[in-house]
Amino acid sequence: MAAFMFHPFRVCISESIRCFMKDNTGTRTKILLCETPGGEKIYRDNTSIVAVLPPGRSVLSTSWLNGGYREDLEMVFNHQLTGDSCCSNDLEGGCIDACLRLMASCLGFDPDKSTGMLTGADMKNAVVATHTFRGLTVTAVVTGGIEGNGGRAGDPASFYEDNGEFGDLAGTINTMLFIGASLPPETMARVVMTATEAKSSVLQELMAPSCYSKGIATGSGTDMITIVSDRSHPLCLTNAGKHAKLGELIARCVREATRDALARQTSLCPEHQQNMLVRLRRYGIGEQKFWEVASSLPGVHDRTSFLAALRERATDPVLVAVTAAVLHIADEVTWGLLPDKAGREAVCSMMKGFSADIGIDMSVISDGFCIGNESMPEEWVRFVVWWIRNCL
Repeated sequence: MAAFMFHPFRVCISESIRCFMKDNTGTRTKILLCETPGGEKIYRDNTSIVAVLPPGRSVLSTSWLNGGYREDLEMVFNHQLTGDSCCSNDLEGGCIDACLRLMASCLGFDPDKSTGMLTGADMKNAVVATHTFRGLTVTAVVTGGIEGNGGRAGDPASFYEDNGEFGDLAGTINTMLFIGASLPPETMARVVMTATEAKSSVLQELMAPSCYSKGIATGSGTDMITIVSDRSHPLCLTNAGKHAKLGELIARCVREATRDALARQTSLCPEHQQNMLVRLRRYGIGEQKFWEVASSLPGVHDRTSFLAALRERATDPVLVAVTAAVLHIADEVTWGLLPDKAGREAVCSMMKGFSADIGIDMSVISDGFCIGNESMPEEWVRFVVWWIRNCL
């Protein structure tokens, strides 16, 4: 972990800024990401983002370090962990709380007046989004990645907390929100709800897969959030829900910053999702499954030519669209919104329609499809294999 010039328990914010702006050689300058209209200055270096807070700020954080609601904090930060220290018991200090305290000290701030978040995401991929309405300004700073531990609420747990030890911290969506208004504590709690819904809506639209089930991710298992409001501001707001303008601005900032951060960090974006193999991944289906089905069919098999044809066709827009429809029908059956028999009949109908569109007679194999022996995504794999084999 990088060692910054450290003078413990500073009370002068300007001195803390100067400390953060230099490393232990006194030469490396950090980048000012943005300054809010209220005066919060947000800086970034290679491994940390630091927001220096003017007096009179209220902070609500999910952090282990001074988390919950506080009115005495001077700094909030987001720190990138190295690849070999993403488990709680591997952290410097031996646990998350101790690591955060050490990091605050290394950055030149009083740990008792700081709060922070940890992630495996690269700080260079952070995104800042700001929206304003009349005299109200909301700014979000987001780092994100869910390729390693994206999950859907209600998925099977990956660990049980035991004496403060946790699992992997890599692949986290961390959000800083700066509200240019005075919010009471209960309204700041509502901000958490609105921001979380906004984040989850982006993952839903991107069809981000859970790593622990066949569901669509709603976040990662280690996401964190820090909210800052200005108690000295003349504008006092009490509603941060979806019907309020404050809620709209929060959601717009979080959605914009989360979407762009995920694209920068992991290339999770609409273009990346326009691939049949990518869509099937959350059902545990990859190239190997296609090859297993293909090699079980009669005839001569060549793995190299088959996989080349599969990859070429995987990005066909029509094939991706039908794949998306098949998976959505399978999802709705899982959710209890459609009967299994109706879902299978609809999938079989789409297979026949797709075959007709590409000029292939499916009648020779239609009797063996969608009879319930395999899942709908697996039946779709069989169909695609049959189609590719007929095209080779």
